[in-house]
Amino acid sequence: MSRNGQRYPPEFRQQMVELVRLGRSPGSLAGEFEPSDQTIRNWVAQADRDEGRREDGLTTPEREELGRLRRENRRLREEREILKKAAVWFARETESGSSGSSR
Repeated sequence: MSRNGQRYPPEFRQQMVELVRLGRSPGSLAGEFEPSDQTIRNWVAQADRDEGRREDGLTTPEREELGRLRRENRRLREEREILKKAAVWFARETESGSSGSSR
């Protein structure tokens, strides 16, 4: 994210990666453009992973899938908790209803 909270467009990121690969330093690019030198280094490392040049982390599609699976897992856990609470509630209702009708 940029300092003002907006994401940089993919085209801009790719231009920074290409400039680094052509010999520009992330520090000089950071001085000329807004992203920090570490941000630019991170973009280069991620581009290298996506292109198979590095194997020390997740590719962008893998990161996206991991995020999707984590969100789905969180949703399923919430749904399970709701169902557990509903089962307890219905069990109590059943118990109170059957004891009253048997008298």
